[in-house]
Amino acid sequence: MTEEKLAVMHEEEEESEIAAEAKEAENDAKRNMKERNVSWAKLGHSDSLNVEAGRVSMSHAHSSKVNWQRTLSLAFQSIGVVYGDIGTSPLYVYSSTFTEGIKDTHDIIGVLSLIIYTIALVPLLKYVFIVLFANDNGDGGTFALYTLICRYAKVSLIPNHQPEDREVSNYELDTPSKQLRRTQKIKHMLENSKTAQIVLFLVTIMGTSMVIGDGVLTPSISVLSAVSGIKSLGKDAVVVISVVILILLFFVQRFGTDRVGFSFAPIIFVWFTFIIGIGVFNLFKYDISVLRAFNPKYIVDYFNRNGKQAWVSLGGIFLCITGTEAMFADLGHFNVRAIQISFSCLIFPALLIAYSGQAAYLMKHPGNVANTFYDSIPGPLYWPMFVVAVAAAIIASQAMISGTFAIISQSLTLGCFPRVKVVHTSAKYEGQVYIPEVNYMLMFACVMVTACFQTPTNIGNAYGIAVVSVMVITTCMVTLIMVVIWKTSIWWIVLFFTIFGSIELFYLSSVFYKFREGGFLSLVFAAVLMTVMIIWQYVHKQRYMYELKNKVSTEFIRDLAANPSINRVPGIALLYSELVQGIPPILSHFVANISSIHSVLVVVSIKNLPISKVELEERFLFRQVEPRSIRMFRCVVRYGYKDKREEPHEFERQLVDNLKEFIRHEYFFLEAKSHDDNRKDETAILEAEEEMQIVQQAMEMGTVYLLGEAEVVAEPNSSLCKKIIIDYAYSFLRKNFRQGEKIMAIPRNKLLRVGMTYEI
Repeated sequence: MTEEKLAVMHEEEEESEIAAEAKEAENDAKRNMKERNVSWAKLGHSDSLNVEAGRVSMSHAHSSKVNWQRTLSLAFQSIGVVYGDIGTSPLYVYSSTFTEGIKDTHDIIGVLSLIIYTIALVPLLKYVFIVLFANDNGDGGTFALYTLICRYAKVSLIPNHQPEDREVSNYELDTPSKQLRRTQKIKHMLENSKTAQIVLFLVTIMGTSMVIGDGVLTPSISVLSAVSGIKSLGKDAVVVISVVILILLFFVQRFGTDRVGFSFAPIIFVWFTFIIGIGVFNLFKYDISVLRAFNPKYIVDYFNRNGKQAWVSLGGIFLCITGTEAMFADLGHFNVRAIQISFSCLIFPALLIAYSGQAAYLMKHPGNVANTFYDSIPGPLYWPMFVVAVAAAIIASQAMISGTFAIISQSLTLGCFPRVKVVHTSAKYEGQVYIPEVNYMLMFACVMVTACFQTPTNIGNAYGIAVVSVMVITTCMVTLIMVVIWKTSIWWIVLFFTIFGSIELFYLSSVFYKFREGGFLSLVFAAVLMTVMIIWQYVHKQRYMYELKNKVSTEFIRDLAANPSINRVPGIALLYSELVQGIPPILSHFVANISSIHSVLVVVSIKNLPISKVELEERFLFRQVEPRSIRMFRCVVRYGYKDKREEPHEFERQLVDNLKEFIRHEYFFLEAKSHDDNRKDETAILEAEEEMQIVQQAMEMGTVYLLGEAEVVAEPNSSLCKKIIIDYAYSFLRKNFRQGEKIMAIPRNKLLRVGMTYEI
């Protein structure tokens, strides 16, 4: 009986504790609600959207954990997407290295040793085990590094930073430790130095331009090298066939690469299986002693024996790691572990065996270096290998072209590229896009390069400069990330930068030696693209600054609300602007000429955040413009650089749904400052329902898109250089690329353009 009483008493104590905890939780919730009420009550006097941003939980994450089965599946798929370029390098490395023939067979061992340690140090050690971890929520590439830095330091050239953006789930901002003064000093320097910000931006677009240039050079050199396997054909016939294949390749881009992983992986896997088998065969048949090249002593002997000529040959040797950057750039489709498994377990050993086998063949046939790959294939396997080689070259080209589209799409969202049409070709892979204008520009450039240079060796001179330049840029940016974000020990930072910076600068000096022999081509591509990007970004920023300086005043809005001569047209009007800190001057210009506004007006600002994806729940932020009777709202719509833009009807639905939800919360919180009176809660609910009904009715009456067509001209007293950039160069780009309504796919029957001239 005593035990029963004790048990009952114990249960009562537990229930009492639970009730007390529940009461405390309820009190905490009320306190939090009260704090939020005060914030929402201040909303009418604040120009911030951070209260709305705080409503969203941070439960989402772009990169999630996957099981080993899924990881192995991704590792297999990555073979078809990532490694086509580096996998087809054995087609042309030895011929590009020994351009004047092999004078001493000992040089073959030296070159093989250089190839082995180049692949081991740069793709394997640097990229697979270090750089891949410098990803932006699972996404890689030059822009991913830049956007990662932009989130940790305010280095963006457009002043549209908002504190509420840090509430977005994928932002994942980790404030640097106060103990590391080095980190704080460098972060402070970046944020307060306009020069540092400009240099960082220029370095980013330079790397991006080089990668886009690879989108021209990779198809040219890969297809040309593969087709040259037909010995009976002359050089002209090889060039013609290569051009035809390239044209067909670009024409099929419009169909997308939705199943790129599973479709291409088996073919590339067969390719690697073939080069492993042929490599092992050649090692045992010709000279297995070439494996002594694993001793780095032969690298020293090679340079002592050949001097300057050995240094010059580095330009050809470096081609063995072309496509390495693709491992990082295409990371968003897979994950770090999948790339590490596929490269370490298959690609790395396959390449070493393939190059060793070719070296063994050359030890017995040094005169066949011009066509090493095909000459070293056993007779019965020649034609099957030729077919697989052409298929692998096409796949490598396809992956690089698709990657180029993705990079330009990212540049577009960050305001660094003229408007082009971006078509998302895959519901599964966010990065799979197709850009018609760019596709045909790339096709024309590829055809011209192939027709003019005609041999893989000449194209390789340009290719090397593009690849090694991107690697140097990646090394510098990852070093900065180590300092500012990872807060790595200074000794590891110095070791990383010294080792890989020295290797890549050594190679860079060599590839520049052949500048006149085709090397200039990649720099020409980069210079043209950088010029376009710089001009577009400069004027884009100046436009933003003009709108920020001339934004509509609160007095104008009050006068507008009180003006009886202004007609209220039924329906919702969406006025587009990039301004996130006020109402653009285009509104006053519109009212002055039309003398009417719609019953509900939403000023929509499309903002691209320096992250890959923004969850739908976090996309829309609202603020009601005072006085509330005018029913004017500001809305910031936030996208990541990999987010797909919705169709107009879906966008309208999402915007109105979020607007009604905002109205419900706003009325409740504004009326609940003293919520002891239940009638006030009922009043708030009734008023909110009434306003939401008005918005719904306005939507049913129709939505109109007010698109500002601002003509940008230089001020009369501007310098000649500024007038050339704005009045001619920018105007040319703007007129020859797509207009805003085509980018957003706005139906013509819903579009109303508002013209205005900005003097900047």
